[in-house]
Amino acid sequence: MSSDWKLKLDIQSRNNECTEALSSALITDCEINWSGDSFNILIEESKAKDLRAMWNTRVRGLIAVDSLLEVIDEY
Repeated sequence: MSSDWKLKLDIQSRNNECTEALSSALITDCEINWSGDSFNILIEESKAKDLRAMWNTRVRGLIAVDSLLEVIDEY
């Protein structure tokens, strides 16, 4: 089955440790592809609504982890 909808997200945080933490948050959900100090994920779905749902799930996870990292960095 070929996918009609694809989305690639390149991710780099404020430092390498935070970028690694973000990638660890996604490791069970999708394939992580590293390139230098950043990584990317590729989401492929046959329907746009499924792609949107998968995008929302991944981004919400990244936002939650990034928010937690900000709080930890303050202490």
